Formats: sequence, C-alpha cells, structure tokens
Amino acid sequence: MKSMNGAAQPMDPREFVLSDAEFERLRALVHRSTGIALSDAKRELVYGRLSRRLRALKLATFREYCDMVESGHPEELEALTNAITTNLTAFFREDHHFRQLAGEVLPQVLAERGAARRLRIWSAGCSTGEEPYSIAMTLRGAFAQIGEWDARILATDIDSNVLAKAARGEYSAEAAAKMPKDRLERWFKPGAGGSTFVAAQELKNLIAFKQLNLLHDWPMKGPFDAIFCRNVVIYFDKDTQRRLFDRMADLQAPGAWLFIGHSENLFNVSSRYKLVGRTAYRRI
Repeated sequence: MKSMNGAAQPMDPREFVLSDAEFERLRALVHRSTGIALSDAKRELVYGRLSRRLRALKLATFREYCDMVESGHPEELEALTNAITTNLTAFFREDHHFRQLAGEVLPQVLAERGAARRLRIWSAGCSTGEEPYSIAMTLRGAFAQIGEWDARILATDIDSNVLAKAARGEYSAEAAAKMPKDRLERWFKPGAGGSTFVAAQELKNLIAFKQLNLLHDWPMKGPFDAIFCRNVVIYFDKDTQRRLFDRMADLQAPGAWLFIGHSENLFNVSSRYKLVGRTAYRRI
C-alpha cells in the first residue's frame, strides 16, 4: 500500500479489526457480567485473547462476536470471562499473611470457639489453587488437631478453567519449586511421569472448589473466620469494591480477619474493617 506521496506504507498485519465501538461494547459486557473494569491499556490484551475465540467460532469480525454474546449465549459469555481474567498466583505469595494465619488467626479461633470446633476460611478469587492449598498447608502444619474439627476452606473463582485445574491439584515442577522444599516433600507427591506434583489428599479434603461470580448471589452463609481476597478487587471500580467488601463484612463476626493484596487498601472503600498489619484487617 502507498501513501499519496508514493511512499510505501506498512500493511496492518492483524487478522481482525477491533474498532473503538466494539471495544466499548466488550468493556460494557465484561463490566456488566463480572464487575471488571477494563482500562484503555487492556485493549491489546482483549484483542489477543479474544482473537482466539473468533478463530474457534469461525467469525470474521468482532462485531459478529459482540452480537453473538449480547444475543444470549451463556456458554460464550463464560468463555469470554475465562479469556479476559488474569490468573497470576503462586504458593505462599505474600507469605506474611500465612504467618499471621498460623500465629494470630488460629490462636484466636481456638480461644473463642474451641468448644464449637468450627473453622471457616474463604479464598475469594482462588485462581489455579495455589492460595487455598497454601492455606491448607498452613492449617495442617500449625494445628495438629484440625482433623477433629469441622474445618473447611471455600475456594471460589469466576473462571471455570482455572477451577478445574485447582481441583486436580496438579502443578508443574516450576510452580512447585516456588514453595519451601520441606512443604513440597510433606504435602505433594510426584505425578505421572515425574514432571508434575500432586497435592496430598489431606489438603484436598479441607477445600471445596466452587465457581462464583462475585457480582451474583452468594450461596454461603458464613460466618468466615478469615477471608483471603487478594489481588482481586484491583480489577473493579470503587463502587463495586464498596459493595463487595460490605457483603463480605456481613459474612463475618467482629474480630474476624480479611487479607487483601499488596497493592490494595480499604481507604474510602470500607469503614467496617480496621487495619491491623500489612494488608491485614479485622472486622469492626
């Protein structure tokens, strides 16, 4: 292709065109269904991930894709959600939270509810499962009598694909290598072929993996002794954050714990929690 002065112009190598109007339609769809607010900076991410959906569906344009999802195809809305959600996680990520769980949360629960012998923890936005398995390892390691308790970890995510992986509890050697060696040897066994590691049944028995859209109704009643909602709400606007933390507070008794991500805070978001440590809060 040549410009008016005859100079050669590069051809757009991209397979599809994502117009401003189509990007706005996709942003509105995602926000309405998940609460995630996609910034302009996410445009290339959206193009890259959804181009695969266009190829799989044999569609020629993003307009056709928008029409399809908006006309009522729940299975494709789920595929869209799975495509645009980010699942960055690791075992014992932000390790200070797990030290606090063992050193402060568990002693509090033992002192206040030793007679009831009930413990509930929610991992909200659990991704591929490293967080709830880290919680389970912490509980098993710090509380020898946990088998005598009604102890459960609820692990939820909107992405059905990552939940399936989390439920299998099988991880690459690279992912497993990021946890302390003693924990790896104690709580995981080599998978078939020796290139992966599989979580012990003792850990799996503590965890219930469930698909949950945080914008929709929550079937659980609580109360939760601790909620891990880390690096999740950074994708939501402030109004959505306020609603979510208010709903979480409703599921916790005074003194219960909330752990959020290193880049998050509750300033001007919730007055129902008090900061007690590095991104650690307690219900007022």
